[in-house]
Amino acid sequence: MYNASDLRKGLKLQFDDEPYVIIDFQFSKPGKGQALYRCKLKNMITGVIVDRTFRSVDTFEPADLEERKMQYLYNQEQEYYFMDVENYEQIMLSEDQVGEAKNFLIDNLEVDILLFGERPIGITLPNFVDLTVTKADPWVKGDSVSGDSKPVTTETGYVLRVPPFIEEGTKITVDTRTGEYVTRVKE
Repeated sequence: MYNASDLRKGLKLQFDDEPYVIIDFQFSKPGKGQALYRCKLKNMITGVIVDRTFRSVDTFEPADLEERKMQYLYNQEQEYYFMDVENYEQIMLSEDQVGEAKNFLIDNLEVDILLFGERPIGITLPNFVDLTVTKADPWVKGDSVSGDSKPVTTETGYVLRVPPFIEEGTKITVDTRTGEYVTRVKE
């Protein structure tokens, strides 16, 4: 159980039977009366952001969240399937729940699935993934028009800018937090 004094940015709590994360927080103490905690809360299921003001006597339930290690299996139309690495149980996430993470999902990639009760609501990728470049324009030494980077397409269909020496078939490391090129994988 959380008290109002425990409120801070990033805290996950259960409110109206749904999980919320505090994305902004302000404390104010008017001249007379109780302290007020103004919070901007983001619903972790729907993404809706709401403003709420709490008093110092309010209490809150921690969100019933669990992260479970799972392996990405495949996608079918707009559904993405994952398998629990411990009990081999499969779960499905919609394309909306996967979001931008779909750009980095390759077969057998281990990810953390965020569960609210038994309901999957989100995905956390490893910070770096190795992807194979499937399409890259050739680069000619001395080509100064394209600058010091060029666009390439990876095996997941993700397009990013890389140094000009990257060619088709090259394996590269991509930072999943920024979506940027990190380095060429040496095999």
